[in-house]
Amino acid sequence: MTNRSQSELLFEQARRLFPGGVNSPVRAFQAVGGTPVFFRSGRGARLTDLDGNEYLDFVGSWGPLILGHARPEVTAAIIEAAGRGTSFGAPSPLETDLAERVREAFPHLERMRFVSSGTEAVMGAIRLARAYTGRDLILKFSGCYHGHADSLLVKAGSGAATLGTPSSPGVPKALAELTLTAAYNDLAEVEDLAAAHPGRIACLIVEPVAGNMGCVPPQPGFLSGLRELCDRQGIVLILDEVMTGFRVAFGGAQELFGVRGDLVCLGKIIGGGMPVGAFGGRKEIMSILAPEGSVYQAGTLSGNPVAMAAGIATLKLLQERNFYPRLEQKGRRLEQGLRPILAHYPERLCFQRVGSMFCLYFRSAPVRSFEEAARSDTAAFSRFFHLMLDQGCYLPPAQFESCFLSAAHTMEDLDAFLDAAGHSLKIVFG
Repeated sequence: MTNRSQSELLFEQARRLFPGGVNSPVRAFQAVGGTPVFFRSGRGARLTDLDGNEYLDFVGSWGPLILGHARPEVTAAIIEAAGRGTSFGAPSPLETDLAERVREAFPHLERMRFVSSGTEAVMGAIRLARAYTGRDLILKFSGCYHGHADSLLVKAGSGAATLGTPSSPGVPKALAELTLTAAYNDLAEVEDLAAAHPGRIACLIVEPVAGNMGCVPPQPGFLSGLRELCDRQGIVLILDEVMTGFRVAFGGAQELFGVRGDLVCLGKIIGGGMPVGAFGGRKEIMSILAPEGSVYQAGTLSGNPVAMAAGIATLKLLQERNFYPRLEQKGRRLEQGLRPILAHYPERLCFQRVGSMFCLYFRSAPVRSFEEAARSDTAAFSRFFHLMLDQGCYLPPAQFESCFLSAAHTMEDLDAFLDAAGHSLKIVFG
């Protein structure tokens, strides 16, 4: 077993300062057991922990580091911007520059606003949708994560017409009852919910590729069916592209699947991995946002100049010729390399991928919803995770999270992953 004594010592210290010893729950390794790894640096496709152990990183700060860690062009832009001042709380030309680059990828975003996180972007989009429609209910999908706002920490009721119930203490029951929940990829259930609450649903929010239950692509007709239903019912369609935007294609999942949202949420990738988010969409909806309209939203760090500079440098690189085809080539190489390995365990494993997002499920059948993902063998995954960690591959410490490739991963890195996976699976399954 790899020595990680410094991580163990620091985790004990952190537990005296932070709930669970971490500042975001999944980092605590509760889903897989053991002590979280504390990192001191990252470069390219690799992370180095406090004990000097090196790992191939397939987390990428949960997706935004599509260029890898410490990309020189991005870090140079950050240093230069920080030298001019880290925060103004006032407009800067960098905001306009980045917004124009975002709109090159998402031309239907007629207006947008920068915020400091994906959670904040979703909160703003939902508030706008409610104000625009004059309705209170929102509709989301089980297993799709849209941040930790109260209205979204909700689980489904006992039937299609049942309003949601809180999935976390501290969420008022009355607020949770304004949220409807359907199964991902189940268009019929969405139709039933809309029919049960006519004229009451303000918005439908969805991850176009669900990345918080592993990696679950939309079934054919699902996204277009949601678009048609929203048009028919006067519901604002919010596409949460915090994870997929600029990740599965330059224009995100909307480019890949040909379905546009009325409002779109973007995340840290537009800031080169720094704390930033954005929401935007049709002018007639965005125009009711303060100060142009009466819907209030504000943030001192919105449009932060350092994050904007990092985002500009990142999007410039993403626009280079063949960037996405090269990334897709790596995804195909990984998938093809896994096929003969998985063939040994046809009743135990399932691999799913969309572009540079992927997940290895410890179950035999394809995953189309959170309900199906939840039937994975999480104990087997936990053992696999630690075996991979000891061989220098850092994966998300939970079965229900997507892995990510970056431009920094080489074909040799992918071969190393495949070798480690083959060895680990032999041990897991005997």
